[in-house]
Amino acid sequence: DGLVISENVKSNNVDVKIPESELEAEDKGAEEEHPRESDSNILDVSSDYPRDKHISIQRHLADLEKLADLREDERKPCPLCPEEKFKACYSHKLHRHLQNLHWKVSVEFEGYRMCICHLPCRPVKPNVVGDQTLSKMGAHYHCIICSATIARRTDMIGHINRHVNKGETEPRFITVRAPKSSYRVVKESATDVQVLPNHSTPQKTDSYFNPKMKLNRQLIFCALAVLAGERKPIECLDAFGATGIMGLQWAKHLRSSVKVTINDCNENSVTMIKENCHLNKMKVKLNIREEDNGETVGNGEENSDTIEVTKMDANVVMHLRSFDFIHLDPFGTSVNYLDSAFRNVRNLGIVSVTSTDISSLYAKAQHVALRHYGCNIVRTEYYKELAARTVIAAVTRAAARCNKGIEVLLAVALEHFVLVVVRVLRGPTPADDSAKKVRYLIHCQWCEERVFQKEGNMVEENPYQQLPCDCHGSMPGKTAVLLGPLWSGALFNTGFLRRMLLEAVQYGLDEAQPLLKTLICEAECTTLKHFSTHSPGDENKQEECGVYIRTSNTSAESYIVHGKRKSEEVLRSAAKRQRAEHSAEHPPFYYNVHRHSIKGMNMPKLNKFLNYLSEAGYRISRTHFDPMGVRTNAPLAQFKTILMKYSTPTYVGAQAEGPVHLPGEIQVGEEVPAAAAVKVEEAELAEDDKSGVTAAMFTESYPTHCAAE
Repeated sequence: DGLVISENVKSNNVDVKIPESELEAEDKGAEEEHPRESDSNILDVSSDYPRDKHISIQRHLADLEKLADLREDERKPCPLCPEEKFKACYSHKLHRHLQNLHWKVSVEFEGYRMCICHLPCRPVKPNVVGDQTLSKMGAHYHCIICSATIARRTDMIGHINRHVNKGETEPRFITVRAPKSSYRVVKESATDVQVLPNHSTPQKTDSYFNPKMKLNRQLIFCALAVLAGERKPIECLDAFGATGIMGLQWAKHLRSSVKVTINDCNENSVTMIKENCHLNKMKVKLNIREEDNGETVGNGEENSDTIEVTKMDANVVMHLRSFDFIHLDPFGTSVNYLDSAFRNVRNLGIVSVTSTDISSLYAKAQHVALRHYGCNIVRTEYYKELAARTVIAAVTRAAARCNKGIEVLLAVALEHFVLVVVRVLRGPTPADDSAKKVRYLIHCQWCEERVFQKEGNMVEENPYQQLPCDCHGSMPGKTAVLLGPLWSGALFNTGFLRRMLLEAVQYGLDEAQPLLKTLICEAECTTLKHFSTHSPGDENKQEECGVYIRTSNTSAESYIVHGKRKSEEVLRSAAKRQRAEHSAEHPPFYYNVHRHSIKGMNMPKLNKFLNYLSEAGYRISRTHFDPMGVRTNAPLAQFKTILMKYSTPTYVGAQAEGPVHLPGEIQVGEEVPAAAAVKVEEAELAEDDKSGVTAAMFTESYPTHCAAE
């Protein structure tokens, strides 16, 4: 701090700290520049003027509006005009003023706009008198490269061209940031971060912080904690730091087990990350480029309290260095960074991807999903799982291009994000095995039956034969669509989820524990979880958070790695074990009970319905994707039959009371028009004379209003 001085810009009342070395360098550059400027409209600025980026130099018009938003009043002043020239007004009028008076007449240079400034930061010539003349002659531009102020726009363009001809194209300034009084401190998981007042709007702030993503951060922390227990120390990267909250939590709780690197390409975000590190009593180690400039913070020693902060593009930092754990959380889709992430990630490392472009993944913007992921999707009852499999398919293809395969450890799709955590398996054989699991899905649009297309390159004469339903024969036109390519393998690793639950309990992550327990049951496709407090003498029990959960002998726990490399024999044995237990994987996709319920019938309670399916010999579980969803290996026809059997009529006048018994051949609840549904079912019943049920009796018992929704 002894090498830094503080000066005050009176025009905008912002405190800026600038190194003395930079001031001296710019003073020399200004002395060389100003004598060559012969135009009378170019004025030199005294040496005591701070060499920083003036507030009139911005990248976007929204950045100018943010300067006015720092004032909490309803009426906001113009940041580039004095109050006597432009009085404070409402935001819509201020937007028109900034756009028409300042932004349209700006001078552009390398992505920056030098807007016209009316502040009294440029001295007026002595021969100019009168307030009206002073206000006209006071307008000027601030040079982005040096400290000159220039009155005319044409002269400003010529001034910039002279800099370019001399090879001076890099701006020499420090970004002016908001005063610290406008920041507020947010605490999460014993970690403090300071954020801007507009931190919840990612397109208008440099420090985006979303409190709704707390569950996402806890899940990623648990995954990193499990990896840290396998091998130490591990190098982990938060490629999009923003406020640095995630990397700070890693370093603060895991300590010497991890070497944290927080990266962001925005200069304001990098500065805020450094301040948040000091706020949490962490030392900052800057990258080599910044260390050469003499801007090191702390002593640069590598210890448990040191965090490395880099200012690069995420693709660049992942190409330059190797990491054991990489987390990608850009604003929107993450497909632009997958190739770089898998390029240098170490063997058996973990890559976690958070995608927030839910409008495309949830089939609200299908053309965007096709453009970003190369995947054709439609809105279905299982659209959230469809989104997770879409992201995993993109991850698989990116890893295969780098001769790496993946093992999916976790896939979560909630309201605001889709999180995918995969383990990297190096080698062409795992890459080929993973690529084979990316297949197309055949989806029936009438009954929403679905099945993955069979492996092979041969074209089938009738692909509808792969669907268990007969909607193509009974309904007119084309009834099915081809979705994908999608990931067809498992979405969860039971052993890894169990260890994540242990870490969540150890670090007191209360929000993640219920979700992890649901994921464990979903991964095993069972609801039979018995918590007991007996001694751990039974080998079939595993300790979790102080209690013992009974598990089966066939449940395979994920392999634990004690080193940075694993022999090929162990990898081959793990692959054989996975192939042998492929039949025990959880069934793909789920059914929504409300979607297949019958109009005019009261369906049973969900837990009772799960018991009915289990008694019929099917594997069942709840799913986190949908609170009313049921993951089961039962065919859709049997699912509807059991649901109809234990549903009760809503109307008193109905003949049947209690459970309704239907022949196994009848498929109720199909999404067809009421008249068409009755005709189809009558035709089926008329052919079945042995059942003793006539079409007239069926019409009486099930009137038109009982057709499927």
